[in-house]
Amino acid sequence: MDTAEIRRRFLEHFESNGHTVVPSASLLLDDPNLLFVNAGMVPFKPYFLGQETPPYKRATSVQKCVRTQDIEEVGKTTRHGTFFQMNGNFSFGDYFKEGAIELAWKLVTGSVADGGLGFDPDKVWVTVLPTDIEARNAWKSIAGLPDERIQDRGLEDNYWHMGVPGPGGPCSEIYIDRGPQYGPDGGPVVDEDRFLEIWNLVFMQEELSQVRSKADFDVLAPLPSKNIDTGMGLERVAYLLQGKQNMYEIDQVFPVIEKASALSGKRYGAVHEDDVRFRVIADHVRSGLMLIGDGVTPGNEGRGYVLRRLLRRAVRSMRLLGYEDPALPELLPVSRDEMSRSYPEIASDFARISQVAYAEEETFRQTLAKGTQIFDLAADSAKSQGATVLTGDKAFQLHDTYGFPIDLTLEMAAEQGLAVDEQGFRALMAEQRARAKADAKSKKGRHADTSIYRDALDTYGPTEWLAYERLSTESQVRSLIQESGRTPAVGESQIAEVVLDRTPFYAESGGQNADAGVLVWDGGRAEVLDVQRPVRGLVVHQVRVLEGELTEGAALQADVDPQWRVGACQAHSGTHVVHAALREVLGPTALQSGSYNRPGYLRLDFGWSSALTPEQLRDVEHAANVALREDLQVTAAVMPLERAKELGALALFGETYGEDVRVVEIGGPWSRELCGGTHVSRSSQIGTVVLTSDSSVGAGNRRVEAVVGLEGFAYLARERDLVAQVSDLLKVTRDDVPGRVADLVGRLRTAEKEMEKLRAEALLSSAGDLAAGADDVDGVAYVGHVAEGLGAKEVRTLALDVRGRLDGSRPAVVTVVGTADGKAACVVAVNEAGRSAGLAAGELIRPAMESLGGRGGGKADVAQGGGSEVAAAPQAVEAVRRALHGAA
Repeated sequence: MDTAEIRRRFLEHFESNGHTVVPSASLLLDDPNLLFVNAGMVPFKPYFLGQETPPYKRATSVQKCVRTQDIEEVGKTTRHGTFFQMNGNFSFGDYFKEGAIELAWKLVTGSVADGGLGFDPDKVWVTVLPTDIEARNAWKSIAGLPDERIQDRGLEDNYWHMGVPGPGGPCSEIYIDRGPQYGPDGGPVVDEDRFLEIWNLVFMQEELSQVRSKADFDVLAPLPSKNIDTGMGLERVAYLLQGKQNMYEIDQVFPVIEKASALSGKRYGAVHEDDVRFRVIADHVRSGLMLIGDGVTPGNEGRGYVLRRLLRRAVRSMRLLGYEDPALPELLPVSRDEMSRSYPEIASDFARISQVAYAEEETFRQTLAKGTQIFDLAADSAKSQGATVLTGDKAFQLHDTYGFPIDLTLEMAAEQGLAVDEQGFRALMAEQRARAKADAKSKKGRHADTSIYRDALDTYGPTEWLAYERLSTESQVRSLIQESGRTPAVGESQIAEVVLDRTPFYAESGGQNADAGVLVWDGGRAEVLDVQRPVRGLVVHQVRVLEGELTEGAALQADVDPQWRVGACQAHSGTHVVHAALREVLGPTALQSGSYNRPGYLRLDFGWSSALTPEQLRDVEHAANVALREDLQVTAAVMPLERAKELGALALFGETYGEDVRVVEIGGPWSRELCGGTHVSRSSQIGTVVLTSDSSVGAGNRRVEAVVGLEGFAYLARERDLVAQVSDLLKVTRDDVPGRVADLVGRLRTAEKEMEKLRAEALLSSAGDLAAGADDVDGVAYVGHVAEGLGAKEVRTLALDVRGRLDGSRPAVVTVVGTADGKAACVVAVNEAGRSAGLAAGELIRPAMESLGGRGGGKADVAQGGGSEVAAAPQAVEAVRRALHGAA
């Protein structure tokens, strides 16, 4: 039974039993505690935490998940994977233990002909919490399981909670006996390879007040409404039903291994090290495909860094298998073909997905080329100094600065007869991880306590939100909230959060800033600083009281700053216009991946692999302003999500949408997007669109910035004034400014070349004098010179020229230290006679660099380095002189 069919049967089973089928949420669900969705219940957390009221009593889903803590272990065992799918069924105050067990048993052991999964009932084992007699009895009465196949396990295994105060409860895990060839008998308490867990049924029945560890917590009280949360590992069920050994061999994953095997000429199952690489490739290609599909782009932080690691590990593993051509164009389409059966959007969006992935591989290939050059220099330096080990800090530098993987460093070092200080490298990596973990901990708070907002919502009902219709409302204060909690009054200069019964203020969302404005009441006034929606249905205003005292129950007038709103509408509509213009000029793969706008300004991130040319920027700007001139109508309509998709409305990656969505159109299908922002009524009201920059925000992702409305005209006015100033300075007309500037630049370059020529001639002339003044140091002709104002390139030229002018029949050493721009550059050169006498520039430069406070190295004939102790240049020259005494 293929994976897509198992998925279909699961959803159909629960839908036929009264569950609402909920589509998988994006992997980028907005949760302050999670980088990615890592469990099937995550999208339902607000319901379990009581922050929101569930719109259904029963639900079922197959949720996309990514777990990243075990990336380094992927492939080494057959249990670790990054992307996986979690089948789940959920009950919110409806059925409980008996219902969950009955539904699970029917699906697991039901016949294939009747829509079940067809597992042998005699092969099913379960575990329960020892104190959960209710669950044990339910398994016996519903499934007829004997006591010996219902095993007790403690809190570590059979109790679930979120790790923070909130709901929790015992759970019951379902296992399948794979047979004696996989291990000893005795159930899951004896061997979890033979007895494989496929499903966990969580019975949320208690509220926890303190959570100290997995098995150490305090139970506050029973939950008033008991809930069910289950999770079945789709990949595990698939490899059991497909008769495979592990998740890497199922139908959705193994074709990538087959393709990698064909490309590399290596056979899966022949060599363990190769098998690890094949599994890494299969897992990471699929994970990368799904992450990019949900809007992640490669980068150096957070989600982008995880994606970058996954793609680069896949490419690196192909290289280690002996395949050095671009690999992702061969592998990604294979994964697409398998995954699009369950996720059709992967196929329809593949042009964008592949563009991002292939650009990242090309970047990595360039990184490997640069890293190889740096590695070669480090290896040469180590060998010239007689070392047999590449230092840990050098390996870490290659990894951290150049993205050069440690296993590639190990491989290349071995080829050159060098070992690598892996312990030192691991120590530096551990330090970096500790810093990153501490930083993440400082930034990531615990799950936000929204109970005070939930109480306000439960007490007074949702806020009547009128931002689309009005700029002013007569309102009443429902609740005042400060850091210490709810308060009856707020005095002058104090900051508080205000819940109103109705509001015209736009709450920050969808990349649009919150409205600015004031609250005015009899005897007082407050400035609105921010507007947010901490729980669905409730709008909360952060204010600073400017005059008087604001009290609960007070009647007031809520006024949005009309100029702010006009600018905000121009910027948000301008964002849609720029997005449509980008797609018109660049093509349909230039899809928005993020945006931000405030009055007069917008930025838009979109999938694209290279910098926009000046011509492309002009074309995009022109297309946008043509749309403004055409005075296109801007409309907004609420409709079912499926209808919006049928119309081709574009959604922002990572956003979560309900069953009904708001579709904003500018000129009909020219720009059609899901959006909850405020907009102008006709495109001409945007005024103007002026693109101000194009920059990279990661491989395969670009950012354009623009100003609109009055700010756009002001920007153009500043540009006009700047051109006027330049034309006045050059005494030419504005049209002649480019030609005049080009002429001046050309003349400047000519002058610089002439100066360089004169400086070279001066160096050559000084070289003869320096050679003529060579000292004798124990039979070695020595020239030591401090050259002020010379950089590294000129210092090297002078040192080699002086060496060439010395008598070649006797040993000679030249040391030149240049001082320029607050830095010292040192070059030591030894002639052939000196090298025959045992002198080596790479050794002689060391004492000089100790004086200069820097590092240097090189070969026997010439070495160079740099330091920061400019004043010590004379001492550096003398340090080499002292090193020559008795050296030859």
